Amino acid sequence: MNQPNTAVPWQALAADLATVERYEAKVYRGPRPTDCHWWLGAISDSGHGKLRAGSRPLGTSRVVSVHVLGFVIHHGVAALPEGGIVRHKCDEASCQNPTHWLLGDRLQNITDFQARRGLTGHALADTRGAAGRAVAVRDAILAAAPGLESDAIAAALAAGHPSGDRQDTLW
Repeated sequence: MNQPNTAVPWQALAADLATVERYEAKVYRGPRPTDCHWWLGAISDSGHGKLRAGSRPLGTSRVVSVHVLGFVIHHGVAALPEGGIVRHKCDEASCQNPTHWLLGDRLQNITDFQARRGLTGHALADTRGAAGRAVAVRDAILAAAPGLESDAIAAALAAGHPSGDRQDTLW
């Protein structure tokens, strides 16, 4: 949900090879390209991934929201309108799948949240909140044996819905 800060040198960060490599190293991509790509690094209290990007000597070093950085890496800074935000169609704050992102504004993001937070078994109805959910998924992936990450993700997601109910995504 984070709004892009005009003081953040997005173009320089997206063009910095070391930053892009650090970003890519912390993204877990499952077996299907349509799945969420989970952030494996630091997670904010809103559930969004965070990364120290850029270079201190060059004056570009910033802690940024990784979905905004990822958006700029994949789509360019020109695609990021002033005052716009990068939203998640999947409602998973730590998701890094570029096909799950869409641009919008704060009101659209709030409207989406209000419309979906009460859906039984939905990501926004997770009893742990967005940050707890993101941390649980990240930790499950990191602890999983190779090849068993999908099962670990499913278990981590299910743990946030003690009733066992589940809401499938709409795409």
